[in-house]
Amino acid sequence: MASPGPSSPPPGRSGRRRLPAASNSGVLPPDLLFDVLLRLPAKELCRLRAVCRSWRSLTSDPLFVGEHAARHSDPLFLANFRDDEAHIHVVDLSGNVVKVIPNPDGHQLLTTRLDLACAATVSNSCRVLDPATRRVRVLPESPAPEHADRENVRKPYTYFALGRIGAAGEYKVLRMFSRHTLTGLHQHHLFEVFTISGASGSCSSHAQWRARLSHGEFVEPGSAIVVGEVVYFKVDTVYDAMTGGGVNHGIPLDCIYSLDLEREEWRGTLQGPIHDIFQTDEYDDYLDDHRALWSEITLADLRGSLALVHYRKYQHIMDLWLLKDFDNGRWVKEYRIQIEPSFPTTEWCVKALCMLDDGRIVIHFPKTGLLFIYDPRTNTSAQVEMRCLDALAMYTGNLLSLQVGDMV
Repeated sequence: MASPGPSSPPPGRSGRRRLPAASNSGVLPPDLLFDVLLRLPAKELCRLRAVCRSWRSLTSDPLFVGEHAARHSDPLFLANFRDDEAHIHVVDLSGNVVKVIPNPDGHQLLTTRLDLACAATVSNSCRVLDPATRRVRVLPESPAPEHADRENVRKPYTYFALGRIGAAGEYKVLRMFSRHTLTGLHQHHLFEVFTISGASGSCSSHAQWRARLSHGEFVEPGSAIVVGEVVYFKVDTVYDAMTGGGVNHGIPLDCIYSLDLEREEWRGTLQGPIHDIFQTDEYDDYLDDHRALWSEITLADLRGSLALVHYRKYQHIMDLWLLKDFDNGRWVKEYRIQIEPSFPTTEWCVKALCMLDDGRIVIHFPKTGLLFIYDPRTNTSAQVEMRCLDALAMYTGNLLSLQVGDMV
């Protein structure tokens, strides 16, 4: 039988590759050291890396990183705490801080579910960061060449959205300028895209924003949510106000617009479930009720499905409608969540909502900064003891990874 070649590492216990014996100076057998390190949380391993280069090499081994992730599968989040604008914190669901990332200019996290994160301000400043390495890419503020001469294009308010293109292994940032020009009763936004390459590619230092076709109707940039490779938007509040003033352009208030990030093209208009909501809930079928209802609704990514979140504050009830069929506009009310009655009624809507692997649903309310978890198995909700939150994002990466994408 032929002996293994020099590039084939000798198997360790349970067929695993042994770590180099020299890396622990002979203190422990490699397999035992492997097991001891696997038990440590990522927070402790990151500290070891900071003080010793050999530990950094050992804990960065792809085999070790994979097995550690399998053992430590508890969800992690990125948080902007209200009492600390100068940092972004990686936290677990108990509120324990795992890692701290500098955020000197007080950028606020976008609601994402990725292994990278995006933080921005309304004054056109945006950063994409890798929590594992703390690498940050500051995106240029200059507009795309086609928009260079457009009035107010570099003034507030500016909105951003970050998505990952699976097939290409790259990330794209969508920028939306909401300082627009009104021609009669028509509203106009500017849209641009910036690409950050994945691990297989590179990103030119001269990369710039690319102008993309604006939507002809009333898109609300601040409502953007990315689900997979698609960005979804509600109808703009300006159109809502116009409708309330008696001007009706024939666009239903529960229209949802969508942009395909991979193709960088607008898709067809999606009809929301407002008609179904009025049929199943106690509302009077008047325009004012429609408008009030739509203001209580936010969009969310529920583990890869577009969700419409309807929170009725005085009843402490939250209904979650999931999109089942885009082409036919079919929505299904999957969950009715009863928030604890002690919850204050000052909230109008949800700021961030996500589903964990075990089916529990995490809910962030923006005004109070509180976090709740709903468990559909027991039909109960409970508040998470955590510092007040300004923004929350779900982190799907691995803090031990040394390279998620090219952030140069």
